[in-house]
Amino acid sequence: MGPLEGIRVVEMAGLGAGPLCGMMLADLGASVLVIERPGHQSAEASAHVHEVDPLLRGKMRQPLDLKSPTHVELLREIIGRSQVLLESYRPGVMERLGLGPSVICNNHPSLVYARMTGWGQTGPWAHRAGHDPNYIGATGALFHSGRSAEAPMAPPTLLGDAAGGAALMTSGITSALIPAIRDGRGQVIDGAIAEGTNYLATYAQSFYQAGQLTDQRCSGWLDGGAPWNDTYRTHDEAYMVVAAIEPQFYACLLAQLKLTDHPLFSDLDQWERSRWGEQRAVIAELFESHSRAFWETVFDDGDACVSSMLTYGEARTHPQFQARHAFFEQSGQWFPAPAPRFSDTSWEPADSVEGAAARDYLRVLGVPEAALKALQDYRVSGEN
Repeated sequence: MGPLEGIRVVEMAGLGAGPLCGMMLADLGASVLVIERPGHQSAEASAHVHEVDPLLRGKMRQPLDLKSPTHVELLREIIGRSQVLLESYRPGVMERLGLGPSVICNNHPSLVYARMTGWGQTGPWAHRAGHDPNYIGATGALFHSGRSAEAPMAPPTLLGDAAGGAALMTSGITSALIPAIRDGRGQVIDGAIAEGTNYLATYAQSFYQAGQLTDQRCSGWLDGGAPWNDTYRTHDEAYMVVAAIEPQFYACLLAQLKLTDHPLFSDLDQWERSRWGEQRAVIAELFESHSRAFWETVFDDGDACVSSMLTYGEARTHPQFQARHAFFEQSGQWFPAPAPRFSDTSWEPADSVEGAAARDYLRVLGVPEAALKALQDYRVSGEN
């Protein structure tokens, strides 16, 4: 059950952002049918999988041979009985298969045809290969990650594939469904991971235009230049995150570090840049003198905006996440629960549905039995 219950999605199997978008749609309650290639998954497609593939949860899977005219015709039949088509091939691939928008959307004008690529369907880089770091590197977002003396490095897959790609495409699809359902007016969505990341950088770009971020890395308060907005190593080689930006939080930070009377901090002028280097050295020495657990206790109460930096393995033990059940267990593995939460619809993790069950779904859609006979010799990747 979910707000997209009754919405039928056809997802062309791909990598990264496309399947993640399909997972989000399935989590929202849509019926998602993944069209896979016959045979086993590539090493790239299965690199993130240990026992359970979270990107397949709640989805149905059906392999088709898209070199077969019979299977392509069947796919057209399935698309025609769905509301959304999601594909993440390079530009031109769907057209070569005879499944491009000029064919499909002309026959099904209410269809939301969602296209996910790195650079977009047009432009000089449209056919250029790339991955998450390439896309975010083009936007300026990667530039401000890491220390000034080190090469920039952003968290893998989060900013480009997940946020700029999957999350914004999910938003685009759900928005496009409104006129499609209300007026029968579908459309093609051209989702570029690079452009999505660029859009998400609007707030950061506004700081840049205001001079709060510059072309000198780690010189401003936003990107690690200020000692009160940075990360610090602890005695046990863990880290604490300090983000005491507003004056009241800065005062609290000094009080809890017992630095209120220190000559470098006593005037509470946190914006005096000439002292930032010396102040950082004092704060760094303090944090390195005790363990992360010690500092968690120190900052457990108060508004200093200081917290521990956790690993992915530790995140599910965070008391806030535990209280709100922000992770769920599946086959001995822990995965993040969907967000945001809806007051009227609940969510439960679901396994992917393979083979014959997927064909039962196609029967419910009304796909003719004669067309389904073309599937009798095809199985889901890895299915015995």
